[in-house]
Amino acid sequence: MSDDRSPAPARKRAAAKPRGGDPNPDVEPDQQPSTLDACRRCALWRDATQPVPGAGAARATIMLVGEQPGDREDIEGKPFVGPAGALLDAALQEAGIRRTDVYVTNAVKHFKWTLRGKRRLHRTPAQREVEACSYWLDRELKKVRATVIVALGATALRAVRDEPAARLQDYFGQPSDARGRQLVATWHPSYVLRAPDPQARERARADLVAALQLAAKLASEPAGGD
Repeated sequence: MSDDRSPAPARKRAAAKPRGGDPNPDVEPDQQPSTLDACRRCALWRDATQPVPGAGAARATIMLVGEQPGDREDIEGKPFVGPAGALLDAALQEAGIRRTDVYVTNAVKHFKWTLRGKRRLHRTPAQREVEACSYWLDRELKKVRATVIVALGATALRAVRDEPAARLQDYFGQPSDARGRQLVATWHPSYVLRAPDPQARERARADLVAALQLAAKLASEPAGGD
């Protein structure tokens, strides 16, 4: 889940109105755009400020995949730059990993939100939106060629495994295979931030750090392991 604590931006894209009886006249599920700015594979582009591509080392051995951009990410156009991103940075540091050495992205590239007062609150992407955006995740996986993927939360896990019914608890903290790579599944940093009490937050943070440490260990092993 993405962070939604930041104030709403001064500008936001107005939602397009249906034309000619078509509920999604500006959506092209089979489109193969060359740039994120041109993507119309789902309707989320309409209400987002901008798409948020992945960022990081082009040949990173570890790829971190979250759910979707949050409010700050939508404004700045960069992944994990809000409170959840700050927590992720701290967890990476604790795990002995430099953020500049990993590639960070999201399963969905546009911020899905609902307005409450003056705040834009996160809404979980629908499966059709995750599937539409798999076009971009596939391209990133081919480009970066990371040997280890860390799925941050259930939506990321389902996107990476291409398995809509995948449950986080079935893969949590234990490496598995996905798309020819090793996969480690753990909490999204935003879950750590919103856990119900200090003890739960501390446990969730420890789980996140442990997953990152495991990813670093797996990435350092020779191809095929020992």
